[in-house]
Amino acid sequence: MGNPVLISGVIITYNEERNIEACIRSIKDVVDEIVVVDSYSTDKTPEICKKLGVVFLQQPFEGHIEQKNYAMQQAAHDHILALDADERLSPELSSFIKQVKFNWQYDAYRFNRSNNYCGAWLKRSWYPDAKLRLWDRNKGHWGGTNPHDKVVMDETTTIKHVKHDILHYAYANLEEHYDQVKKFAIIAANAKYRKGKKVYFFIHVILNPWYKFFRKYVLRLGFLDGYYGFIFSGLTAYLNFMKYLRLWELNRNEKRK
Repeated sequence: MGNPVLISGVIITYNEERNIEACIRSIKDVVDEIVVVDSYSTDKTPEICKKLGVVFLQQPFEGHIEQKNYAMQQAAHDHILALDADERLSPELSSFIKQVKFNWQYDAYRFNRSNNYCGAWLKRSWYPDAKLRLWDRNKGHWGGTNPHDKVVMDETTTIKHVKHDILHYAYANLEEHYDQVKKFAIIAANAKYRKGKKVYFFIHVILNPWYKFFRKYVLRLGFLDGYYGFIFSGLTAYLNFMKYLRLWELNRNEKRK
């Protein structure tokens, strides 16, 4: 067996005292260092991280993409395993990454993500929710549109999809999801506005949210997720409605000027 590739686990945080210890412990035996970049949390996140012996840095938050790219660049190793603070590796995924360290064949690895919503695992409306989270940073970086970041790989790279789960403890209650919908709608609309994205009221504000709900609840069989499948599909559609409504208002105000 040859020498393993060295992997840096990278996490960004802000007031994640509820989640961060479980997240760190899930990767501690898998990676060769853990880097946490914190946006000046006001809870116990810093002391928990320092207690667990990670590389702990603080950086003002300028956006999800910007923060994650900064965190990636602070890592000592080129192979990056990135998790959000409310995510953990499943035992099967942990075992896979330990094995792939000795048999690294691709430039990046994409995993399924299983989402826990108010205590229920959504296996239809929010699954497989595939995420690329293990890659060579010389061939990929964080991109997308805030707050919906994603790893963007170079055109010639090879990517392997692995059907093991990242466990995502997304929302403990409906109020958390509703509060995030309001926040993310504003962030996403502002990001699209800065990119010059135009919006058509009937298509984006009216049709798009309805299709979003139909796709998650009907086409993806979200109704099999029961009560929370309905609520999740509805709030996801509401996020689209609020995002495009705000973008429409921003564009309309610009025209008035």
